[in-house]
Amino acid sequence: MTLRHVVAWKLAAEDEEVRAEQAAEVAARLRSLVGVVPSIRELSAGPNAAYAHANVDVAVVIDFDDVQGLDDYQTHPAHQEVAAYIRSVVAGRMAVDFEV
Repeated sequence: MTLRHVVAWKLAAEDEEVRAEQAAEVAARLRSLVGVVPSIRELSAGPNAAYAHANVDVAVVIDFDDVQGLDDYQTHPAHQEVAAYIRSVVAGRMAVDFEV
């Protein structure tokens, strides 16, 4: 079994350029966790590429072996640092975890 963790964020900045810069920064910080957080099996992150008026600004998809791997990721200090930045720029968050 693989547990897929999907999170999408709407950023708070009203200025489109600022929001785009922050979305790119969120994605880069998330990608930097690969090789740092041992429980990450696969990670894909990026800013929205189409329909900005209707979509969220940035998303991440991460695969773990199991729920314990997700829990280990959530509590890892490197993830906590990235999460703090994300919380500082986000207006809304949606997430889902499912088995693949």
